Amino acid sequence: MPRSTRLSARAAALCAITLAGAPGALPSIHAQTWPDKPITIVVPYPAGGSNDSFARQLAKELGDRLQQPVIIDNRPGASGNTGTGQVAKAAADGYTLVAVSASFATNAAVQSRLPYDPGKSFTPVALFAKGPLIVAVNPEFPARTPAELIAAIRARPGLYNYASSGAGSVNQFATELLKAQLSGLDIRHIPYRGMAPAVTDLIGNQTQLLIASGPSLLPMVRAGKLRAVGITSLEPSPIAPELLPLASSVPGYAFELWWGLLAPAGTPADVVGKLNQAVNQTLAKPQIAGNFLKEGAIATPLSPAQFGALIASDVERWKKLARQQGIAAD
Repeated sequence: MPRSTRLSARAAALCAITLAGAPGALPSIHAQTWPDKPITIVVPYPAGGSNDSFARQLAKELGDRLQQPVIIDNRPGASGNTGTGQVAKAAADGYTLVAVSASFATNAAVQSRLPYDPGKSFTPVALFAKGPLIVAVNPEFPARTPAELIAAIRARPGLYNYASSGAGSVNQFATELLKAQLSGLDIRHIPYRGMAPAVTDLIGNQTQLLIASGPSLLPMVRAGKLRAVGITSLEPSPIAPELLPLASSVPGYAFELWWGLLAPAGTPADVVGKLNQAVNQTLAKPQIAGNFLKEGAIATPLSPAQFGALIASDVERWKKLARQQGIAAD
């Protein structure tokens, strides 16, 4: 065989070996050029909510770090499932992401016909933040602390109502978790279609209790239209340091909201790594962390694996609670 032929054969063999190792090699090649066009973050809720606010604050910083525009695309519908399902079907190239929250896990616990598989359709990218819920009552309710809240409900079983933004919502899960840890706590669930009417009826004393996010409740508390009696973090929180945790009267009680970023399953690991690094560097900026704190959340960087473990743990936890307490979606 001529020498040139032997060299061509060797080159062909080396090329074949390289392609056979493509699953491990190509992501590195991809990551060297990624991103070379704008990135879209789908927010599966209307503009103005916490998912939207956090995503928009991060988008500009991420765009500066990645040197490409990061575009926010609001695609609301079906309790966040419409936009989330669309991202599950998007190309796994790092250019289409979705900003999700703790409701991703509660939806998975109670909805059997999601347009995606919560455990298989996505690659976890980064956590933005965590934050406790605020426990608020109508000002006429006879309680100012967690201990007084529990005592008042037990003193008049079946009399009081608690509100939520809908059946299967995080508000219902948080309150049913309290009931599960305090056997015999008799308070009736009144689901609403959204947070605004739930807050309105709490102010009007149609319901007496609502456990919801700081941004949903604290403005009404500060205006004197509602009274905050506790917080759902295990320890006192900088979100509202004046409030006692429910755990002070219900040992071990804790419920945390979280917000984070997912990519379609199969997104190259090194692209995910670049995104995670950019998000975590952004969260380290005092201005971003301070803005999040004002909105009821604590900037909380995690690795993709840690974020994935958080989601899996929450899904299993809420599935168990849903079975125990009879929580179901509309």
